[in-house]
Amino acid sequence: MKMRTHSSKLRHARSAGFTLVEMVLVLGIVALLVGAGIVSLVGVLDSGKKTRVKADLNTLTAAFRSYETDNMFLPSTEQGVMALVQKPASRPAPVNYTPKLKKLLLDPWGNPYHYKRPGAKDKGGFDVYSAGADGLADTADDIGNWDL
Repeated sequence: MKMRTHSSKLRHARSAGFTLVEMVLVLGIVALLVGAGIVSLVGVLDSGKKTRVKADLNTLTAAFRSYETDNMFLPSTEQGVMALVQKPASRPAPVNYTPKLKKLLLDPWGNPYHYKRPGAKDKGGFDVYSAGADGLADTADDIGNWDL
């Protein structure tokens, strides 16, 4: 009788644990799920960056229009976006000059925004745009105020 209870406990102990194959299989499934999640997350991050660029472009366009209202002219291409942050040196600025932005905006890829006057793509008088993910201006991935 003792033999039966000992063998039944042994059988029960073997079936209660996981084998190496089962553990590898579970880890493989978990890795597959994590990989699929990362791939889908990359698309969301890219979409978020483009949305942020468009919001920044709206801010910059409004700041340039405010600059134009205050000064009766738009900044030159050479002055660029810096004209919104600091007092222009090349042209006389009004005595009560106030900067339109507290600091220079950078796109989500860490590059400054570009400004051209007169605008080549936007009929509103100027182009303001991000060079996009590649960081090179005037390429196919540029996102500008002409896209708004």
